[in-house]
Amino acid sequence: MPDPSAVENAFAVFADLREEGWELDSLVGELPAADWAKPTPAPGWSLAHQIAHLHWTDRAALLALTDATAFAGLVEEALKAPDSFVDDGAEEGAALAPAELLTRWREGRTALDGALAVASPDAKFPWYGPPMKAASMASARLMETWAHGQDVADALGVRRVPTARLRHVARIGVRARDYAYAVRGLPAPAGEFRVELTAPGAPAEVWTYGPEDAPQRVTGPALDFCLLVTQRAHRADLALTATGPDADRWLDIAQAFAGPAGPGRTPGASR
Repeated sequence: MPDPSAVENAFAVFADLREEGWELDSLVGELPAADWAKPTPAPGWSLAHQIAHLHWTDRAALLALTDATAFAGLVEEALKAPDSFVDDGAEEGAALAPAELLTRWREGRTALDGALAVASPDAKFPWYGPPMKAASMASARLMETWAHGQDVADALGVRRVPTARLRHVARIGVRARDYAYAVRGLPAPAGEFRVELTAPGAPAEVWTYGPEDAPQRVTGPALDFCLLVTQRAHRADLALTATGPDADRWLDIAQAFAGPAGPGRTPGASR
């Protein structure tokens, strides 16, 4: 029998994912069709590309949860074009009329939400990396929705109010520490780091990760950490402090997303 607390936590993640999608929807849902062509900070990607990418990945997650054979076909297609399959998916969706793309994205979010709700909380589902439980898949979808939503907000000149949903992004960023080294062919430091992040909102709350007495430490606002690990802002523009050479090096290469290390943003280029 599934652990009741695990089931409760999973449904809380699913609810946060829905809210993240609704917030982004509020930014693009009423835009004139011409505005969907606006460029975003991601080179070559318009607002339409950002939403198309999220729709494409939501669809992949839905297949992973409901049709392992069909999802395996997506993986095979990705292996044929490992350097372009993400951009190809975004291009295909961005070519649709904005109203059609918006409808498909909304329908895909609804279908994914339904599949998450009925997924066994203990089962692991296939993905492009290691298999994941439904709660972890929802966290990953939230992280990506938030990150691409930041691109949309930057393109529109909108400053979003950070929420407690950032805890999912922060947690992935911390857990992905060693991956950031591995994807660059670097050895990961021995031992955990201590990460202390000031959560958004009031009263003040601090999210902590790692041993309290760890000599390597990172502190600062949770929003800034999330912007860093999703490569939506350059470290120089953020109020993050590293104690220790290994922690300092990590802040230069941190990433929460799977795939090759991206170029990130240049100092002063965002926000």
